[in-house]
Amino acid sequence: MCIQTEREALLQFKAAIEDPYGMLSSWTTSDCCQWQGIRCTNLTGHVLVLDLHGQIKFSYAFNRFTGILSQRFIGGEIHKSLMELQQLKYLNLSWNSFQGRGIPEFLGSLTNLRYLDLSNSDFGGKIPTQFGSLSHLKYLNLAWNNYLEGSISRQLGNLSQLQHLDLSYNSFEGNIPSQIGNLSQLQHLDLSFNQFEGNIPSQIGNLSQLQHLDLSWNSFEGNIPSQIGNLSQLLHLDLSFNQFEGNIPSQIGNLSQLQHLDLRLNSLEGSIPSQIGNLSQLQHLDLSLNSLEGSIPSQIGNLSQLQHLDLSWNTFEESIPSQLGNLSNLQKLYLGESYDGGALKIDDGDHWLSNLISLTHLSFHSISNLNTSHSFLQMIAKLPKLIELRLFHCSLSDNFILSLGPSKFNFSSSFSVLDLSFNSFTSSMILQWLSGCARFSLQELNLEGNQINGRIPTSMGSLLHLQALLLRNNNLTDELPFSLRSCTNLVMLDIAENRLSGLIPAWIGSELQEL
Repeated sequence: MCIQTEREALLQFKAAIEDPYGMLSSWTTSDCCQWQGIRCTNLTGHVLVLDLHGQIKFSYAFNRFTGILSQRFIGGEIHKSLMELQQLKYLNLSWNSFQGRGIPEFLGSLTNLRYLDLSNSDFGGKIPTQFGSLSHLKYLNLAWNNYLEGSISRQLGNLSQLQHLDLSYNSFEGNIPSQIGNLSQLQHLDLSFNQFEGNIPSQIGNLSQLQHLDLSWNSFEGNIPSQIGNLSQLLHLDLSFNQFEGNIPSQIGNLSQLQHLDLRLNSLEGSIPSQIGNLSQLQHLDLSLNSLEGSIPSQIGNLSQLQHLDLSWNTFEESIPSQLGNLSNLQKLYLGESYDGGALKIDDGDHWLSNLISLTHLSFHSISNLNTSHSFLQMIAKLPKLIELRLFHCSLSDNFILSLGPSKFNFSSSFSVLDLSFNSFTSSMILQWLSGCARFSLQELNLEGNQINGRIPTSMGSLLHLQALLLRNNNLTDELPFSLRSCTNLVMLDIAENRLSGLIPAWIGSELQEL
């Protein structure tokens, strides 16, 4: 049986709440311990748990959001009567709609709280400094409120028992306070998608239990502190979409448990440290969109668990190391240079690519000598699981493809995306050749930005599964072939900036109804 004063406090809370879906409809009986969302201790009857999280179920079609299937939530005012629940250990008000109201300061007086989840509930304002009094708190989630702002108060450094802190997807700003280093039990820290700035404090290296660190999509700057190498338990490190500069610290090689490393879209420079080859558990490595230079270290070939490797949009030089052929678990590989620099190339006759039997996605751009390597193209075509191939801005000419018969190609049955845009193809025979290689699986074909002359061949109509055909900015002439009416799955057809003539065919509207 619940305690009468706590029952009255809950009824006061209910009276101030807006409850359009009847989430609190069971709050009428004498024993509040039996109410929906309430749990009490058997010994004393004190309320230990208040779990009033809302729910939203979304509907999707073809991986696109189409609407809300069902929802339930509460809103309104959170009444200060909850202060009566002094034994409360678990409070979950996530996935509700408080319409920009501030987080109540009195929650800081619930000093027995271990778990506090206010995520996805449209709270606004700042984090109450009173939260610094929640000395037993282990879990704090304020993510996805959008309206929360201000800086992280140094009082949060008092939460010495905290294991999980998520402030992502809000409008927080300012620096990370050095007191973050006091959270010696912290295992999960997510500050992503905010407006934080300044340097990462060196005290981050004190978080010896940390397993997940995500500071992505902010405005952090300066060097990545070498102390990050002290985080020996770290599994996930994401510093992407910031303004970090300088070299990648060699101490990152100390993170022997690391599985995910994402440093893309910063201003990092210098070479990749060879110590990165020590990360034997790494599965995901993304260093793209920086200003890294020098050669790609051969030690990357030691990362036997790697599944995703993206080093594109840097200014590397010399040859792609053959040691990449050791990455037999690799599924996605993206290599290539910034348009304004770099001279990354491949060694013709080197067969490292044929060892990548798990590869599903391969992207090369601005590889300086790819056009002269016919053996490389044959190895690509025989990769047994390849789904997506992008070779763009590589100065590829007709001879790169037409000198080899289609019979030499054995694209996998799952092969569906081919991007050969911004090369130097001129003959429409390229289109005819391609339509004979993957006619039963190809869904996207991109030859934009070449110099292809002549008519679109009728054989293109054999690509029955095609959803996107991108031929913009070529020299194609005459009318669209009638055979394209067979490509009834087309969602996108881009033939602008050519020299096509004639009327828009009526069958485009009648047959291609997905366009």
